[in-house]
Amino acid sequence: MNLDRPVSPDPYTLLPAVPSFTVTSTDVTDGAPLKDDQVAAHGNTSPQLSWSGAPEGTKSYVVTCFDPDAPTPSGFWHWVLVDLPASVTSLDTGAAAGDLPEGAFHVRNDGGETGFMGAAPPEGDQVHRYFFVVHAVGEESLGVDASASPAVVSFNLAFKTLGRAVISGTYQH
Repeated sequence: MNLDRPVSPDPYTLLPAVPSFTVTSTDVTDGAPLKDDQVAAHGNTSPQLSWSGAPEGTKSYVVTCFDPDAPTPSGFWHWVLVDLPASVTSLDTGAAAGDLPEGAFHVRNDGGETGFMGAAPPEGDQVHRYFFVVHAVGEESLGVDASASPAVVSFNLAFKTLGRAVISGTYQH
């Protein structure tokens, strides 16, 4: 099967503009290949993330990892963590597999599991980009539950995001 296709646009430039703030990681270097820990076949471990400078009025966060380069019209959601309290401004390496702060929960990723699914592009496909995004939300709850799809979470974020912090890594199999 031939997977030749154009490179997808940065999905976050297609959303309503919101202020940006800072996200950093000891595991992800912006624009560089992911470490083996963040690859499904080698570690499948969520990366460390820290953020600062969220807009005033932030009451919670949603943390996502999205691959717009998957060979589907809708990309691929690798991680969707919802209703993280505003007092939380970092996640340790592997936090997606551990206990979450009270009130926070995962919705299923596109692999059908809760938590983080590492990079797993088709062998021989183009370089994939993995956008790790911290969304600052102006409400304590996004208003969805754990049965929501990543698309429903993203739809709600379009109306409730006060700011967005983005860091991305790449991977090619």
